[in-house]
Amino acid sequence: MLSKVAVFEHDHEPVPGLPARLPDGEYIVWQGHPTGRLVARRVFKTHWVAGYFLVLAAWALAAGFYDGRPLGEILFSAAVLLLLGGIAIAMLELFAWGVQKTTLYTITNHRLVMRIGVALSVTLNLPFRQIASAGMSRDRYGSGDIVFRLNDGQRFSWLVLWPHVRPWRMTRPEPSLRCIPDVEAVAKVLQVQLAEAAEGRTVAPTVHVSGPETVAAPEAPVMAAE
Repeated sequence: MLSKVAVFEHDHEPVPGLPARLPDGEYIVWQGHPTGRLVARRVFKTHWVAGYFLVLAAWALAAGFYDGRPLGEILFSAAVLLLLGGIAIAMLELFAWGVQKTTLYTITNHRLVMRIGVALSVTLNLPFRQIASAGMSRDRYGSGDIVFRLNDGQRFSWLVLWPHVRPWRMTRPEPSLRCIPDVEAVAKVLQVQLAEAAEGRTVAPTVHVSGPETVAAPEAPVMAAE
């Protein structure tokens, strides 16, 4: 049984989020996707965009009054800037919603699978043996990112991965699970699987449902907080 976020409308996929059915001995332990509103705020910086257009509108008002222009003309200039800002933010919010609807992250007992892409869907397979380390960042509300550093020789295109990639790491892109709610619980699930994969043994499936208390995860020095 998987969490509710694992239910998607992708009938063409043999298993939601996966390009093929899992081989014998492999099972899904967690599935999830980014939260659209968090993608808009953290990835697309909509609050900064809004602030930028507010500053432009305030500047237009101040400059108009200073130059002695008619009040109607001043208000019209400021309104146009605010309208353009609203359109820009609406487009970013729409794209963030598209990221949420088209993305599905999957953790199995053997690998990480990322089905990503709004316009062109691609599936990224990351066997645990290709992952050198993983790090978690979390905000005060419990949501955050999980970043993966890959072994030498493993390289992916930053443009193909974006926005599912660590910011500003273009020369050596680091795939990331972005804007995940309850990221600590997901990190614990991943921690167990990485530790068990490193030891070469199998554990019973660990299922993430809603919160950290639902995940039984022994401590293992695999995940490093960032």
